Amino acid sequence: MANSPQARKRARQNTKTRLHNASQRSGMRTHIKSFLKALRQGNREEAESAYRAAVSRIDRAGRRGLQHHRKGARLKSRLNARLKQLAA
Repeated sequence: MANSPQARKRARQNTKTRLHNASQRSGMRTHIKSFLKALRQGNREEAESAYRAAVSRIDRAGRRGLQHHRKGARLKSRLNARLKQLAA
């Protein structure tokens, strides 16, 4: 347990930040799932718009340190490959 005022404040800040980061990661995953759902339905226009939204969230997560930027690049590459597969 934190004893000093600074440590107590830091504990409060860490809790708040952790909840915010979890929310951001969850939103990113939700956008990815909506893209995959649009792919399964075969709706190209909806899939493309969902892809753009997912890529935006993935990039944002990488910039903010919620995940490694290379993981974001890997995810985007895989999503783009699936989108191209739908187009073919």
